[in-house]
Amino acid sequence: MSLPSPGPFFDVLADHGSRTTVHLSRPLDLADDDRTAYDGEGLAALVAEAAGRLAALGVGPGERVAVIKPNHWDYVLLACAAARIGALPALISDRLPPETLQVLLKRLDATALVTTAATLRAAHEAGTDLTACVRRTLTLDGPAPGAVPVADVRGHRPPPPRRTADDAPLAIMHTSGTTGIPKLVVHSTTTLIHRIVTAEARRMPVVSSRRDDTVAQATSYAHGRGLAWTLSVLWLAPREVVILDSFDPRRAEPVLRAHPPTTLEAVPSAFVRWQPLASSPDNPFRNVRLYVNTFDAIHPPAVRTFLAASRRRRPLWVQVWGQSETGPLTFRCLTRKSVRATGERHPTTRDLGRPVPGKARLRIVDPQTLRPVPRGRPGLVLARTAALCTGYVGEPERLRAKLAGGWFATGDLGVRTRSGRLVLLDREVDTVPGGSCVEIEDVLHDRLQEVMEAVVLGRASGLPLPVLVTHGGRPLDGAVWHRAVADLPPLDEPVFLTADQLPLTATGKVRRQELRDRLLDGASPYGTGHWT
Repeated sequence: MSLPSPGPFFDVLADHGSRTTVHLSRPLDLADDDRTAYDGEGLAALVAEAAGRLAALGVGPGERVAVIKPNHWDYVLLACAAARIGALPALISDRLPPETLQVLLKRLDATALVTTAATLRAAHEAGTDLTACVRRTLTLDGPAPGAVPVADVRGHRPPPPRRTADDAPLAIMHTSGTTGIPKLVVHSTTTLIHRIVTAEARRMPVVSSRRDDTVAQATSYAHGRGLAWTLSVLWLAPREVVILDSFDPRRAEPVLRAHPPTTLEAVPSAFVRWQPLASSPDNPFRNVRLYVNTFDAIHPPAVRTFLAASRRRRPLWVQVWGQSETGPLTFRCLTRKSVRATGERHPTTRDLGRPVPGKARLRIVDPQTLRPVPRGRPGLVLARTAALCTGYVGEPERLRAKLAGGWFATGDLGVRTRSGRLVLLDREVDTVPGGSCVEIEDVLHDRLQEVMEAVVLGRASGLPLPVLVTHGGRPLDGAVWHRAVADLPPLDEPVFLTADQLPLTATGKVRRQELRDRLLDGASPYGTGHWT
């Protein structure tokens, strides 16, 4: 049987007697009770109830529904509820600055906004009225000025599921926004379900979920990965699914101990924050056979720590690289041996492996001429994939500007090795002359155990600026720093910040442009930023 689209997905699971139990780190904002465990029938009922509420709010087929709320899995369930009535869900993280949320809502021209009173209040305190950007607003946690409380639409009978054309817009999700205003990416059933989710929902040795697995996920559910992961994993019917809404180790630890995962997918930021937890003798990762990281390159010490935490004989780490516009483009499997060497200038996790077979092709070109460069030489990474998004909301010209003869410009710089592997250098806008910020950051993490986060900011004039966050919150000894960077390209003296001073996206990436504006007084980057 073919994989159903998000609208009827949970109905189909329930009809087929799904035996997967979903455990939540906290109750859903969408739900009316304090449940933290659901079976297939319970999830189908929850999505149908949410679809009824949207219909009662006046949302109809083809209309856009924005969702902005605290991070949790109900982003995905609300997307399925909107799709169930033929509406178009647009998932937007509440971690974005209020003025950015306002820009995105104006681009969307959405019929409705699903949010919380707390989210509206936080935006209002920052001088932004989100309700003014949409025609109707629904709050999930109580009344708010200009909004309909969820109690007013509770109990409305949901309309029957509607089917939309495969090439019609299915869902909208935003990019990370590390270099400015995020883009609103549109995917169709063809690109998201047929080209991305269906491939992941096939049973493959080692890397697919098994029926006896406990599969855990920690991500920003406002991003497209949350929806794609949900559909593919639940279709494979593991014994348990564990949903973590927070990367905070104090909140994640009790859930992980109650339901020890056998496979774990998380954003790099979560893995970094959980390293002390993984280092304990009775750590909750002892039974993990498969780790997966998406969204961003991860530093070698984190991979090393988690592979060592598993008591499995040969635990595997799968690193996936891709973008919201394309889905997965490359993958690489790491083992304990792969990350054994420490402190050296070697690619390790910057080696992103090879293109996904049969799904993606890569080409490295000169950023100015767009002509292919020989293997071993750096250039702009272009990708060709049938899963490419259908466009950007409110910016129709932007996708055209990123296409060159059917190839999509990722905005990343890289090197294709003789064997066909891709080694990541930098985002083009973040590059430094004759080097790689990502490499320098990797080496700093490897050599300086005190460093929790290292960010190198390039600039057109002047040395690159290292920005460091240490575990203890204290600056490094000068002699220790200079020994660590002795063989690296010349760097400015480091700036030390505390963890709460570092501006982050919903997935834990550093907002480099915001950091640049704050620390470099608006100094121009070395890169052009043309391909962002």
